[in-house]
Amino acid sequence: MHKKSFIIAGIVVEAAVLLLAMSGCSLIRKRYTPRTLPPGLQAKEVKGAESIDISRIAGPLTTGDLIDGGDLLKVSVAAGLDPDAMIEFYAWVDDDGFARLPEIGRIRLAGLNLMQAGRQIAAVCVHRNLYRQPHVTVAMEKQRVNRVTVMGAVEKPGTQELPRGASYPLAAIMEAGGFSEKAGTKITIYRPAAPKRLARGGPTAGPAGVRPASATAEIPKREMQVVCLDLSDKSSRVGGDTYLPDGSTVKVESLKIDSVQVVGLVKKPMRIEFPVDSELDVFGAIAEAGGLSSGVADEVLVLRNLPDGQGRATIHISLNAAKKNDKENLLLAPGDIVSIERTPATVVLDTLKFIGIHVGATIPFF
Repeated sequence: MHKKSFIIAGIVVEAAVLLLAMSGCSLIRKRYTPRTLPPGLQAKEVKGAESIDISRIAGPLTTGDLIDGGDLLKVSVAAGLDPDAMIEFYAWVDDDGFARLPEIGRIRLAGLNLMQAGRQIAAVCVHRNLYRQPHVTVAMEKQRVNRVTVMGAVEKPGTQELPRGASYPLAAIMEAGGFSEKAGTKITIYRPAAPKRLARGGPTAGPAGVRPASATAEIPKREMQVVCLDLSDKSSRVGGDTYLPDGSTVKVESLKIDSVQVVGLVKKPMRIEFPVDSELDVFGAIAEAGGLSSGVADEVLVLRNLPDGQGRATIHISLNAAKKNDKENLLLAPGDIVSIERTPATVVLDTLKFIGIHVGATIPFF
């Protein structure tokens, strides 16, 4: 019995120390609660790229059959009903937008679609007295592309080939399989030190008022240009119309989210990966950690990083109060430490369990 009395006395002392510590903290330290937490310390939902309306970062509308510099065309000219009178040949479109056609001459085709190009060639043939009523068809044999490397949080990182007229960030990302689950909202674009493509006179603007990328002029070389986009920006286009010349690189950031640590009176103390585009509260964290290990546990301390990175704030939570009022069930933030605290009640319960087990193991039953 002397040993049992010693154990009980020790438990009483421990409970008294806990009460003193709790009262002392209330005197020398401000206690935050879910209701008194200032806006700067409240948790915010972690947003990933998949939650963003990507239509806001779409590039200018273009059609896939627009002719551009570097394209290889197949031209067929029929001068009459006789199939043997059909003439077929291939023609490259120069970087300046002109194609040199056998017997017809040099014609500007960049910025036109295939049907418009056929009409243009037919009109030139009539004007130059080559044919009276020619029927001309133009097909895209090989379209020149921009090679753009897509890195980071996409499904299929690597080099993608994009039509020069549709070489924009969203198109490059979609060619790379789209955003991965861990994609953040920031994109960094590296554009090579190459002649910049600027709109100039020539073909009229296409559908939606967009002038084809082929209607361009070159200016002297410039240094490597870095463009930073933030998809969470509320502005209209967010830089989605940034043209990607051949050799560009698009890097999609990966989310770096600190985990939430759950310690104290839980069955499985652990670190929890913080969810993206959803919320995590105190009860959810405790459930992830296997639930409470003490039936009378009530006090929870949440340690949260301060916005300036200088230390942590302490948020006090009562589980009993949170069961009655959802507003007391604190939403957690990345990097939080959730500690289910020992209290005099949990100490006494642990003592009773220990004494019961000890007595049951040592006292014989008759």
